[in-house]
Amino acid sequence: MAEAVQKARVVRGRSRSSPRPFGALVWALPPIAALILFFLYPLALVVQQSFHPDTGGTSLQPYADVFASEGFRHALWTTVWLALASTAGCLVLGFLLALVIAFVPFPGAKAVARFIDVYLSFPSFLITLALLFIYGTTGIVGSFQFLTTPWGVLLAEVTYFTPFVMRPLLAAFSQLDTAQLEAASSLGARAPRIVRRVILPEALPALAAGGSLVLVLCLNEFGIVLFTGAKGVTTLPMLVYSKAILESDYPGACVVAVVNVLISVGLYGLYRVVSRRAGA
Repeated sequence: MAEAVQKARVVRGRSRSSPRPFGALVWALPPIAALILFFLYPLALVVQQSFHPDTGGTSLQPYADVFASEGFRHALWTTVWLALASTAGCLVLGFLLALVIAFVPFPGAKAVARFIDVYLSFPSFLITLALLFIYGTTGIVGSFQFLTTPWGVLLAEVTYFTPFVMRPLLAAFSQLDTAQLEAASSLGARAPRIVRRVILPEALPALAAGGSLVLVLCLNEFGIVLFTGAKGVTTLPMLVYSKAILESDYPGACVVAVVNVLISVGLYGLYRVVSRRAGA
């Protein structure tokens, strides 16, 4: 009987201390209102404009015109392959660099790790501008004009986005139990096998998180392509810019923007589904 009374008192205490639904709704209203005003409303205007051609009325003609154009298909293919190639390069390079920083003792390792945090705050055009001094037309190896090619854009994106993979990897490596590495080493396992059997399984969630982030960022990257001056490289963000600013085709620009948003949201949803099924 005494235990029942005590449990009832605990339940009443929890119900009194728990926030009321009305109070929680009041606190949730300001961020919801800000989200609607600054994100959902402009996005709704873009979607609405994509169904309104310059001739007036509501029609799917802007979508038909954009999908039928060779420029859109070329921009879509360029965006996809650049994003996939940049993500793959960032994953490989970021994993190798994170391994060296985390497990290879050398002077200044902590300073390098801290510099990566600072590097993440740099704008993308700043890194591209630095590469122009090397690969630009007036740079050290400017006679090759490498940076104005698709491979130059790929190099710039890998250079800029690799730290976005390294940061979660360094955080994951800092939580790795070094006793596992010592045990594997004492059993005669060499470095490649330790990396493959011990370190890599622990790093997979961080690799997935960093890779998905880089993939979405590369799909929507605008500054790097613009600052490289690669005229033959047209991505979806560049196509939005050219249609809206250069051609004054606002319905077409909104169509391309909607496609770009759908691709990004679709990739994010796919990442969530895969991570849940993988138990991440």
